[in-house]
This record gives sequence, C-alpha cells and structure tokens, in this order.
Amino acid sequence: MSNAIVVGASSGLGREIALRLSQQGYRIGLVARRGDLLDEVRSEIAGPAYVRAIDVTRNEEAMALFQSLIDEMHGVDLVVVAAGMCCSNLDLDWETEKRTIDLNVGGFVAIANVAVKHFCARGSGHLVGISSIAALRGSGGVPAYAASKAFMSNYLDGLRQKFSKMALPITITNIEPGLIDTGGEWGETSFWVASTRKAASQIVAAIARRRQHAYITRRWRAVAWLLRVMPNYVYDRYY
Repeated sequence: MSNAIVVGASSGLGREIALRLSQQGYRIGLVARRGDLLDEVRSEIAGPAYVRAIDVTRNEEAMALFQSLIDEMHGVDLVVVAAGMCCSNLDLDWETEKRTIDLNVGGFVAIANVAVKHFCARGSGHLVGISSIAALRGSGGVPAYAASKAFMSNYLDGLRQKFSKMALPITITNIEPGLIDTGGEWGETSFWVASTRKAASQIVAAIARRRQHAYITRRWRAVAWLLRVMPNYVYDRYY
C-alpha cells in the first residue's frame, strides 16, 4: 500500500482529493490547521489514516511536525499541497496580503522542502502543488494571490528541472485549476465552474498519470493560451 499526505485536507478541494486517494488504496496522512475538521475527514475514510494539525505559516514548527508525520507513516510516496487562501483585496490591506503570502508562499515552500528532501533520501517520490490559473497574469483584485500562485508554479518548475538534471525518479506536478465551487454556490451548473468532485477527479487522474502539468478542468487550457497572448490593454479592460 502506497502512502500519501494531503496538506489542506480539512475542507474543499484538499478534502476531496484525500477522500479519492483513500478510495484508490492509499494510506492517507491528513494535514491542516484545524484538527477537529481533520477528524471529521478521517471518519469518512475506511482505510488507514493519520492526522496532524499543522499551521504551515509557522514554518520551522510546521516542518518538524510534517517530518514527524512522515516518520509515523514509515515514509511517504506522494505529497499533495492543497493549502492556500484567496481573498479579494482591492484596498491592499496589509494583513490580508501578508496572510496570503505567508500561507501560499512560505507555507508551501516549507512543506515542499521537507517532502523533496525525503524523496531524495528514499530515491523516489511525487510532489503535487495546487497552484491556479491566476499564476499566468497579475490581478488587481487579488494581487498577492496571483503573485503567490505564480511563485508556486515557478518553484515547482524549478524543482522539476532540478530532479530531471539529477536523473532522479521524483515527479513534480503543477496543477493549475480555474474556477472551482467549494461552497455550493454554483455546483456544476456553470460551464466554467467545476464542482470540487469533478476537479478532484481530474487531479487524481493527473496524479496517476504522473503528469508534469495539468489545467483543471481541461477546458481551461484554452483560457491559459488566451491569457498568455492577450495584450495588456485588453486584459486590463476586461479582467
């Protein structure tokens, strides 16, 4: 049985990914800030599951706790980092910007650092980061969020290049979702908005195929191309 840890597993997309991986036979480690919510997720998992309440923004403490979970599980084959936040911040409130950067950048790198060092020591592994289509362009409405996801996508690409040059069988997967309904507002009634179930299904399929990159849902590939070629004067007007 393979071992997987999902960071950000207490709700939304991370929760759904954890449940789907457990259904596919993985022994699951569940990580999030709130342990009570993780216990609820664990109650829905039929197979083995381990819980660790970790605030990833407390970087050094988070890294030690994450390593202790890996040790308790006697090693891990797959780490999915789904923890993150997105808040509209038109007024550029500093606390909102700081929380976003601390979680989406600092927290992500802290977990990724422990994960890839573990994979290097064991000689193989698979790191998955849940970035965003927002990584492709800046956003005046959520400036820190878009920038943090650009950092995440770039960092994952750097790790992929690093292990490719080292000829190590460590897979790095960058997932860039579009709009996902995590609160039941749209469900699957909108063409562009996917439910967490549909998004998680495609993400888990990309993991199984050991993809280096995937847009979720697949139709966002066309949007990504458009965002890359769109002139600034058009982008600024309509986005």
